[in-house]
Amino acid sequence: MLTNGKAAALGLQHVLAMYAGAVLVPLLIGGAIGFNSEQMTYLVSIDIFMCGVATLLQLFVNRYFGIGLPVVLGCAMQAVSPLILIGSSDGIGVMYGAIIASGIFMLLIAGLFSKIKRFFPPVVTGTVITVIGLTLIPVGIEKMGGGSKTAADFGSGKALFLAFLTVAIILCIQLFAKGFIRSLAIIIGLIAGTAVAAIMGMVSLAPVVEASWFHIPRPFYFGTPVFEWSSILTMILISIVSMVESTGVYFALGDVTKQKIEEQDLKRGYRAEGLAIILGGIFNTFPYTAFSQNVGLVQMSGIRTRKPIYFAAGFLMLLGLMPKIGAFATIIPEPVLGGAMVILFGMVATQGIKMLGRVDLNKEGNLMIVALSLGLGLGVTVVPELFAHLPATVQTFTGNGIVVTTTAPQTEKTPTELQKAI
Repeated sequence: MLTNGKAAALGLQHVLAMYAGAVLVPLLIGGAIGFNSEQMTYLVSIDIFMCGVATLLQLFVNRYFGIGLPVVLGCAMQAVSPLILIGSSDGIGVMYGAIIASGIFMLLIAGLFSKIKRFFPPVVTGTVITVIGLTLIPVGIEKMGGGSKTAADFGSGKALFLAFLTVAIILCIQLFAKGFIRSLAIIIGLIAGTAVAAIMGMVSLAPVVEASWFHIPRPFYFGTPVFEWSSILTMILISIVSMVESTGVYFALGDVTKQKIEEQDLKRGYRAEGLAIILGGIFNTFPYTAFSQNVGLVQMSGIRTRKPIYFAAGFLMLLGLMPKIGAFATIIPEPVLGGAMVILFGMVATQGIKMLGRVDLNKEGNLMIVALSLGLGLGVTVVPELFAHLPATVQTFTGNGIVVTTTAPQTEKTPTELQKAI
């Protein structure tokens, strides 16, 4: 039986697994736009708080929204560049107006977009999930080296030692521990790796000391939204990309939890994301999407219920209200995070390969779909410059390996098949 204490520990593990990715988006956007330290504190805190709210919207299943899977929502990384451009050139009000409008668009399009389930047989979903994992692994590898490839000390002996120590601890727990302790392999690895880093003098408590004790979310903190059509169109394109990525996460979690994902499930999931994006715009944070790294955690822990995710959502909201406590999660060194991420992202890819194992690859059509999708999806991820001369709006789609992987198999369908599916 999963007690509240055990569920809380698993929920904390989910928070630590996604925390770095969640706070990275506001740090990047706020830093590029030129926010001061007070504004940055609000931005990070409200972002974490709204991650919890967005996650709850997916957990509470009702007639209108909520997919009911153990899914955690965080800020969409693909929105970073467009939002920096909009915020820098047109102003903060236009940026948040575009976010709110894109959330409304997602709510309105959810029913139509949910019909793409017919485009996701196992050969497609397995390939998409595999590519999601494989395209995320380089992010973990970069963190293992210290966080930035351009840094002079990237790949230093200390960084590599911490990264591989974290990997070794997680593997040892998975191999030799039993019961509930085994399901906490990631969080134990992160804590142990951080403790060793502290002994080595690589952990600073300055973020904890400087953070305030309490913070109250305020709507329109940075001013009222302004609605400008070209910025709205840009963010609508980003929301479509997010919906495609979330679809892959939904199907991966459905496979892990043995839950069949129906058209109505997808519709409620998209609506929950759309509502989360609208709330994000109102409280001056950013668009939200399903976080794929938590899929690997569900698979690895073996706990497939929503109970730990309720605790994760509660922790996120608490951390958002109490920045000083939330700051503790920011002191985990990059190499330690990287070691854990590589395992989690590898688990996502493995889940996709597992799904492909149930596909008859002796059929030439299936073999071609996997070959084409993997080739194009990984190719544009490694060399996004391939489409550098295309319009920026087109590059939003072509530069995203996951989107390319998702759309490539549909070229195998005839116009009649596409019409029937819609």
